[in-house]
Amino acid sequence: MKKIFAILIGLCAATLAFATGTNDAASGKTLRVGMVTDAGTIDDKSFNQGTWEGILRAQKDMGISCKYLKPAGTTEADYLKEISNLADAGYQMIICPGFKFETAVFAAQDRYPNIKFVILDGQPHSADYATYRTGSNVAAISWLENESAFIAGVAAAVHVKEGEFGFIGGMEIPAVQKFNWGWQQGIKYANEHFGTKITIQAKNVVYQGTFSDVAAGQQLAATMFDNGVKVIHAAAGGVGVGVINEAKTRRSTGKDVWVVGVDVDQYNDGMMPNGKSAVLTSAMKFLDRASYDMIKAALEGTFPGGKELEFTAKNDGVGIPVQNPNLSAEAQRRANEAFEAIKSGKVTVAATVDGLIK
Repeated sequence: MKKIFAILIGLCAATLAFATGTNDAASGKTLRVGMVTDAGTIDDKSFNQGTWEGILRAQKDMGISCKYLKPAGTTEADYLKEISNLADAGYQMIICPGFKFETAVFAAQDRYPNIKFVILDGQPHSADYATYRTGSNVAAISWLENESAFIAGVAAAVHVKEGEFGFIGGMEIPAVQKFNWGWQQGIKYANEHFGTKITIQAKNVVYQGTFSDVAAGQQLAATMFDNGVKVIHAAAGGVGVGVINEAKTRRSTGKDVWVVGVDVDQYNDGMMPNGKSAVLTSAMKFLDRASYDMIKAALEGTFPGGKELEFTAKNDGVGIPVQNPNLSAEAQRRANEAFEAIKSGKVTVAATVDGLIK
């Protein structure tokens, strides 16, 4: 009887641990990871999708439990409501993609000290910006977008050789600005080192003001293409989807125009009925790698709480896709060289509007 009782106690303990999902990888049990989406859908071809793909990869590789919630709006209260819902449901890690979560995570890090938070592209701060604090249960991750855009700029310039380029951003915030600045520096670098003749006029650098207005993105792209722009780098979420749509329409009718995507590899988003894509390449922030790595660190007991981490070329956190079917061999080679030059420190890409190549 004592032996049977001991077995039953063990089975009950194992069942309870599985139900709560609170144990770490060392014991072979589940970590519950939640995500609150930013503006847009989970398949937004940008921040939400890239972050979620990393979480799903962690689910496959590490056996975590995961769920995402879409808030009703994009205010601090909207985000905190869904963070609270995940916390109440027993999620031990919550990943928040985007700078709009900064004040919500600032509040949540104290409200839920036992939950690990990851904020992508932001740093927790008070609503009045008076206090910045990344709590011991928070990892704040940023990228050097200017480096990935520089590499994409080199690739596009070498591929096209000559003509006018443009840039369409969403909101004029630092992350989007860095894409613009890096893009222009990459073009300038190609002109100076590889004999390309690419120009970019001030009127063809536009911030639409949102990340959601697809129709506005398509109209801006149409205007630029009508004015002779050959390649547009779109760093604009849903607005960028409109840019891609316009490029697809034009290429389908034989026009030689391209779009350069952002954040994730957008090649498939540019697919046309003929089986080809209107996306030349993409300036990538490896969002999936960030969410995946943070989950892995949590399971291994090395979660970098209290730290602000930066993903760069040096740690393979930015770049263009490994496969770029539309790029010429020369353009791919020059892009690879640019990546290695940045990684080694031979080239420094300015993260401000001041100065180009140092």
